[in-house]
Amino acid sequence: MKKNAGKLWLALAGAALLGGCASGVKLDAPAPVETRATSNAPPADTSGQSTVGTIDQTGGKSISASNLDRVIYFDFDSYVVKDEFRSIVEAHAAMLKADKSKKEVAEGHTDERGGSEYNLALGQKRAEAVVKQMVLLGAVDGQLEAVSYGKERPAVQGSDEAAWAKNRRVELRSK
Repeated sequence: MKKNAGKLWLALAGAALLGGCASGVKLDAPAPVETRATSNAPPADTSGQSTVGTIDQTGGKSISASNLDRVIYFDFDSYVVKDEFRSIVEAHAAMLKADKSKKEVAEGHTDERGGSEYNLALGQKRAEAVVKQMVLLGAVDGQLEAVSYGKERPAVQGSDEAAWAKNRRVELRSK
């Protein structure tokens, strides 16, 4: 009886597998593409020049380091720039890109936990992460410097999560 039940189960599983593979979709034929004529399309430009407009992201104001936020905070034991601070990095990169004579220092800091060597290395990684993003956004590498102060220059005193969160940071300073 068990032998027949095993064969029956195998036959049913095979039938289900074959039934699942059967499909009415032809895989050899190319996929159909819908074409539509548009009546409001812009005229074709044959001059070879781009017709894409530029957007002024500064709102007509010149970008100055004095009116930008300067602090990027990090999670514990991390040097990943969080999405909520990406706009600060982008604004500083735009300022540096617009004025090649400006320079900034990214100062990496950590909270008090951990050894001095570890915290100096973590602070350096945080500063370098910010610098790398700014370079990717158009700032020139020569405009930026990454330094680490580790746990030596806390923003606030204290040994609780609120103080530690304020000390895990990169500060951007004009050079």
